[in-house]
Amino acid sequence: MTELAQKTPLNLNDIADVNRVEANGKLDEKLRGKLGQFMSSSSVSMLLADMFENVEGEHRLLDAGAGVGSLTAAFVERVKGNATSIESTCFELSSVMNHYLGDTLGQCSNTCEENNVQWSQTVVEEDFIQHSVQRLLSEGFTSNYNKAILNPPYLKIAAKGEERKALRQVDFETGNLYSAFVGLAIKLLEDGGELVAITPRSFCNGPYFNDFRKLLLDTCSLNKIHVFNSRKSAFKADKVLQENVVYHLTKGEPQRDTVIVSSSSCAEDPNPFVYEVPFNKVVSENNPDRFIHIITDEEDQNVATRAGGLPCSLEDLGIQASTGKVVDFRTRENLSTDFVDGSVPLIFPQHLKKCSIEWPVENAKKPNALLCNESTANLMVQNGTYVLTRRLTAKEEKRRIVASIYTADVADVEVVGFENKTNYFHALGEPLHDGLAKGLWVFLNSSLVDKYFRQMNGHTQVNATDLRTLRYPTREQLIDMGKAVDFEEFNQECLDHIIEHFL
Repeated sequence: MTELAQKTPLNLNDIADVNRVEANGKLDEKLRGKLGQFMSSSSVSMLLADMFENVEGEHRLLDAGAGVGSLTAAFVERVKGNATSIESTCFELSSVMNHYLGDTLGQCSNTCEENNVQWSQTVVEEDFIQHSVQRLLSEGFTSNYNKAILNPPYLKIAAKGEERKALRQVDFETGNLYSAFVGLAIKLLEDGGELVAITPRSFCNGPYFNDFRKLLLDTCSLNKIHVFNSRKSAFKADKVLQENVVYHLTKGEPQRDTVIVSSSSCAEDPNPFVYEVPFNKVVSENNPDRFIHIITDEEDQNVATRAGGLPCSLEDLGIQASTGKVVDFRTRENLSTDFVDGSVPLIFPQHLKKCSIEWPVENAKKPNALLCNESTANLMVQNGTYVLTRRLTAKEEKRRIVASIYTADVADVEVVGFENKTNYFHALGEPLHDGLAKGLWVFLNSSLVDKYFRQMNGHTQVNATDLRTLRYPTREQLIDMGKAVDFEEFNQECLDHIIEHFL
């Protein structure tokens, strides 16, 4: 036991917390960030452990990326009065972590002995991904686990990296360590087994996590979700600004009709708000990509019902949302600070201001124009009316989707360029009808869309795929909305009033 733990009578979770603090002190902060290692406090660990439903009988527990064993310790505390046996398997590569993990597991063993629970432990000092893939591919594979608890590392994995190659051997494609760990844990879990994990909520939407969502939703029942009201709550000791979620799954169980969603200011909050949501509001039948919407209260559910129930897709409207074609660093020789002869406007996010286009921008960091020549011809679109949004929004931005209208009178040119950090709405490659564009602008800048978007999107990116996933009013409704707005004297209240009137 560590020196501090020896001096002070502590329970199992406190001991794990002491070990976590001491281990953190011995690890370089930049290295932990580089490896995506952020350990769970005792309060976060207990929140995860409390999500398990079946606490009786025999438990064969997987803790992948175990760190100092905080999650395993919390699980033991959770089940110690009901369990007959706990067979613990922890994966941890760090020698520093393993020193403290051994101490935590020793305390788990003592707690089990005091409560007449049979205890056994295995620590695997191997790469969890490679080890798991080999197990899954082994002849006559059977699961060792009926419980899994995870705080996996958060780190992107290279498209041509060893992790990707290994995952493809078990028909699984994903681009982040956290989804790789959770996905493999699902595959290793026996039917009826429970999994609880804390991860970023980025898997809830976007194309990069399509395979992960398919695995999760096809093979498990999504039963519980917990969200923190502050981005700093889950890993505040590590100064991590990340929107994290905790979720509970049961493998091999048909999807339950409802999902229990809880929210709190922090893990220590004794009175989280709990709301029961129909599953079809969490994962809409209208969305083939099966984005996961986190609905925390009745207002959120009303937003999901209204926005998710709108009649049209972009395809129905004859509209597409695309990412700007111009990647500035790939065509540096054709960039121009000023609008000169032989150039066309190049619209960057810097030009999207107050829901309109401000071009050119004097003394700006980015150029204002793109030379029009043979090498840039395929990067242009016909000059005309388009609706643009930023792909990246600031953390302090009041709305995630901020739409601006680009019109042909910005410059007397035949074509225009949109930079890659913008998204643009177009009519199957052509400019939009002016009235339709105005209505689309009203709709996208509404509070209804912002609230709905935040239910599925926990980060500051707004990708074209996200915009294609939204449901939209009819063409007629959009045109009527455009007619109703005064572009000179508009404000948020005005836009929302128009939405309320027409929808």
